[in-house]
Formats: sequence, C-alpha cells, structure tokens
Amino acid sequence: MMKVSDTMSFDGSFTHSMKNELLGLLKTGRVSRINQPYPNELILTIRAQSTNQQLLLSANPTYARVQITKIPYVNPSVPSNFTMILRKHLSGAILTDIKQLDNDRVLRFMFTSRNELGDQTSLCLNVEIMARHSNIILIDEANDKIIDAIKHVGSDVNRYRILLPGATYINPPKQDLQDPFVKTEFEDIDHLIREYPNVDVLANGLKKIIQGLGNDTSLALANCLHRDSNTAANFHNFFEQFNSPKPTFSHIANNKINFTAFPYPGTQKDKHYSTLSELLDAYYASRAQRDRVREQGAVLIQVVKKQLKKNRTKLKRLNRDMKETDNANEYRVKGEILTAYLNKVERGMTSIELPNYYDQNNLLTIFLSNQQSPSENAQRYFKKYQKLKNAVKYLTEQIKLTRAEIDYFENIQSQIELAKPEDLVDIRYELEQGHYLKDHEHNNKKKKAKRRKINKPEVFEASDGTEILVGKNNLQNERLTMHTADKRETWLHTKNIPGSHVIIRSFDPSDQTITEAATLAAYFSKARDSTKVPVDFTKVKHVRKPNGTKPGYVIYDNQQTVLVDPSEDIVSQLKK
Repeated sequence: MMKVSDTMSFDGSFTHSMKNELLGLLKTGRVSRINQPYPNELILTIRAQSTNQQLLLSANPTYARVQITKIPYVNPSVPSNFTMILRKHLSGAILTDIKQLDNDRVLRFMFTSRNELGDQTSLCLNVEIMARHSNIILIDEANDKIIDAIKHVGSDVNRYRILLPGATYINPPKQDLQDPFVKTEFEDIDHLIREYPNVDVLANGLKKIIQGLGNDTSLALANCLHRDSNTAANFHNFFEQFNSPKPTFSHIANNKINFTAFPYPGTQKDKHYSTLSELLDAYYASRAQRDRVREQGAVLIQVVKKQLKKNRTKLKRLNRDMKETDNANEYRVKGEILTAYLNKVERGMTSIELPNYYDQNNLLTIFLSNQQSPSENAQRYFKKYQKLKNAVKYLTEQIKLTRAEIDYFENIQSQIELAKPEDLVDIRYELEQGHYLKDHEHNNKKKKAKRRKINKPEVFEASDGTEILVGKNNLQNERLTMHTADKRETWLHTKNIPGSHVIIRSFDPSDQTITEAATLAAYFSKARDSTKVPVDFTKVKHVRKPNGTKPGYVIYDNQQTVLVDPSEDIVSQLKK
C-alpha cells in the first residue's frame, strides 16, 4: 500500500464549485436535525427535494471544508452548548440561499426562521475555511450581531475581529485581489505572461493578483494561459470549468494525491466522481478520521508511548545484565583456583597470579581484597558466581515479561492507528482495567460502575456473500473469538504479528473467502504496510486463552498459513 503525502485544493475556486453544488441540492430545504459529533464539526440534516441530506460544516484546523456527506457519525450523548444554541435558532429553519464572499473560502448559509414570539427572523451561518483560524459563526442578519461561534476569539487573540456572542460580525480582512469569475480586463495577466515565461514563476505571480488560487490551481491556470496568446479566452475557459465541474481524484508528482473540481494538467491515474461531495468523502474519509482519533485519543496515545519507552528502556537494561551473567563461570574458576592454592595466598595481598588448570596451567591474575582472608576472598568469588547464576533465571523471566508488555503496547498502538473514534472507548476501558490509565480515570464512581458494553466488531462480506467479522481492539477480539464465534467457524490472525482476530462465519469457507479474510487480517495488523504477510487460519475450537493473560491474547494449533498483500481497495470492496 502506497504511502502518500497530500496536497489540498479546497481553495476559493473549489469553494465556488461547492457553493453551486450545495445550492442545487439544498436550497429551500428545511433543517430537521443539528448535531456536533466532533469539537470542530457540525452535521446539519436538511430535508430538501424529498431527501435528507447530511451537510458537514468543518472548522477542523487541518481538514476544514463544507460538503454533503454520506459517512455515518456517532453523536455525543450530551450536546455541546453551541449545538443547543443552533438547535434553538435553526431547528425547522429554511435555507434560502448560499453566498460566497468574493472568491474567498467563506460561505454564508442564509436561513429564515421563527423566533420565540413567532416573528420571522433572518439568520446567517458563516463557515470560514482558514486553516487553524477556521470557524463557524451564527449571525443575526438584522443587526449583524454574533449569536455564537464554534470557536470563541477574544480581543487578546485578534484585535481586528472579535468572535464572541454579542459582538458585531466583521468580515475577514479583504484581500486586494481580483475575483476571477467577474474579471473582464486582462492587460495585467498579459504583462505577467510576458514577464514570466516560466510556468512555475507565472503561477506565483497569478496568486498575487487573482483571488482564490491554491498552489495547484495557480499552476494549472498558468499552464492553460501558456497554450496560446488568447489570454481572455483561456482564462474564461479555465474558470468556466468550475461552473461545470468534473470532480477528480488525481495522482501527481512525488506520490502526492489531490482532489480538484476538474482534471488539472500533469495529473495521472485520475478517478472521477459524480459530485464534489462524493469526491471529498473519498478523499477525507480516512484522513479526517485519523485526525479525530489523534485528537480524541491523545491521552491513550501518550500513555501507550510512555509504556513503550519505559519497557524498551527496561529491556535494554535487562539484556545488559544478562550479558554480564556470561562472566559467571569466570568467577567460579577464580574461586576454585584460590581454594586450591590457599597456602600461596597471604592476607593483605591485592592480587596474585596462579596457574589456571582449566587453561593449560597458564597464569591467571586474580584480584583480592586486602581486608579479607584468603578463604574469604575465595568465598567472595563463589558468591558472585552464585548471584549471577540465580540472576539468569530471574532475568530470563523478566525479559520474557517485558517483551510481552512491548508486544502488547505495540498492538494497542496499532489498534489506535486503525481505530474509529468510537473504538477508542473500548481501548480506554481496557487500559483503565489494566491500571495503565489510573491517573486519568474519572472520579465519578456511578459513571464507572455503569459501564460498559463492548462495541461490536466490524462486519465485512466476502465475494460469495459469507460474513466476515473483524475485532478492532483487544476487548472486541476476545469477545469475538471466545464468546461470539461458533467453534466450527474459521479464525484468522497474522502470524507472530500484532493484529485483529478475524472470524469467517462459515463452517467450510472457500479458498477465495479465506484469502479475502486473510487480507482483512493483514490490513488490520501492524503489518498493513508490508507485502506477503503470513496469516494463520484454523478452526475456532483450536484457539485457547491461557488463564491470567491479557485481553485478546490466545494460543492456537492445527493452523495453516497463507501469504497475502494488505489492500485498502479490497477492504473497501468487502465492507458491508
């Protein structure tokens, strides 16, 4: 599976295309539900054209955007204050228009609603897509007063714009740039083309005079303008494509991937979608989810990293101590030679050379304590020997336990990386039960006693329709293998690699189904970025859990092994 670094194209021009798409789908629709599944993201369910549409408004610092989404979200049990305010003002409101501020990344969702007295009111929900300054702001149109914002910004942070309840709303600072969708004069661009014949330099020059150009859009425009001397036609043709988009997912140079409103020059392996929103769902699904997991699982990630660092340091020390035990026989030999030649040793000596009858009577230098008798010096060497011999058994056991701890936390780390936000609840509970999170536990005993239903495993479907279940964390793995699965069903797990338990819900699965299930096991494991991953499979009846072991730990026999390549595409195809 290819690792990529991404480049983002949600610039002002893409915002223009998205505004048009949302207008066509949502105008005159009624707000039926408002939820805030994540701290910086809203879902407005709008009933329009006899269809419920999930409008995602995101002020995420990394993935800020606006789109229709079909990805299901899990909402918190207790709504935020911002959610409650939006429900008060926008529940049942009609979306009358969507406006864009020039060609900037600011969209204004215009609503009409009724206040508590039944009077009609005009409200505006502004979405400002500005990286870490992104925000969602509810404004009373009658007086331009802010009702509330998803992120409060006081005068100590921004003296120009205060984004607090009751403050007057002020637009973001106006850019001294031209809106390309209303531009009619092109002498300035002709001048740039003459001055900058190099496409890359021209692209940078265009960004300084045209509003709403990301790096990739400015480069695509520069390539378009260099085709021939008809600047006005080339310019209009380029931006007209934003009015009739062909949503495109592209691979570009250096293993980067990108989304654009239409195919840009120089792209390859283009994949097209029917709507911009479907394009963004495909692009952001895993990226945004990883960000949410990092945000919500910050404490878990920190605890796991701390435990791994502690145990890896401990393992180095144990291995160093074990290496020292290699010298145990040397102490025994010195003790025996001293005992054999006690008559040659005098009290007060600090060293002596004696024949080593274990090494052809070559002389052996033995250091002595001048505070001890010859016999006591010999016994001192025997005690050192015995101490090291006893240490071998202790160190062997400690190294085994420490390696098991490292494997355990590497497995947890892998599970967090692949987790959905809702999976973090199980992982947190497991760490609390293991007393690794004791400093982070809630003090509310009633809340803790109430717990805790383990989330269900993820469900997939093989090509022949056979159901395949995948545990996403240790608690799910244990529940799935030891309690849910029938003993006659097939169990899979990566060979000697931390990963998920996978169950094929069939007593006699086909080879194709076993291969597909093995691909899932490889993908949901620490080896998901590898190739030719070995995956063991056996009947559930051959899987056992030793007493006293950690959640999800099992042993098994009668297994067979298959080699597979993890594939995100296959995982998506098998998702039920």
